[in-house]
Amino acid sequence: MSTTALKARKEFGKTLASDIAHRLRNEIVTCRLKPNESLKFDALRLAFGASFTTLREALTSLAAEGLVVTEEQRGYKVAPVTLEDLADLTHARILIEVDLLRRSIEKGDDDWEIRVISSLHRLAKIEERAPEDYANNAEWKLAHRQFHEALVSASGSPTLLAMRNALFDRAERYRNLSAMFRPRPRDKAGEHRALMQVAISRNADQACDLICSHIQTTSDNVAKYAAGAIGAT
Repeated sequence: MSTTALKARKEFGKTLASDIAHRLRNEIVTCRLKPNESLKFDALRLAFGASFTTLREALTSLAAEGLVVTEEQRGYKVAPVTLEDLADLTHARILIEVDLLRRSIEKGDDDWEIRVISSLHRLAKIEERAPEDYANNAEWKLAHRQFHEALVSASGSPTLLAMRNALFDRAERYRNLSAMFRPRPRDKAGEHRALMQVAISRNADQACDLICSHIQTTSDNVAKYAAGAIGAT
């Protein structure tokens, strides 16, 4: 591979393996790579121009995140989506998100409040530009992630934040399924606005109640509307 090509491959990560993991992660969470789809090394080598060792490093990191699973003697496949996994993931996310949000509200300073307010403003501007289909907009998805990251950014716990980020990525697949199958749009803008207001008002109990409901609603929508598209166990 040329130096120029290698540099391009490293756009999203410090190494080629981390870049490949980033690209595959995006394909998985957006459901372009389907649950249970086999990840063939020959096809991946053609797609990424990478060695077996580099690909295995990338896939191992995704397996640690719960987005990829190993197939005995057959390599790797995209992790399945199941109602059991959804329930477990939702429970874990609520536990961690509530703890981080409460810490952030207690410790957050003026800069934290500005981050929360400005990230919501950015999200709202994107929604204004694409009111019909903003949930499928890559720019909106990034801004949505940044808003939720801003809410917990003053928590002071790098370990819990790393765990939260991994769970957020796993949940992205279920959020996409929820958006695909629910019969009517969800008022996420209103939910986000309410979260911002109670957070900067330092009402920790109400903010934690709202984030619980926010996460649980997505889980309930998937279970209700997309159960036919995922496994039961």
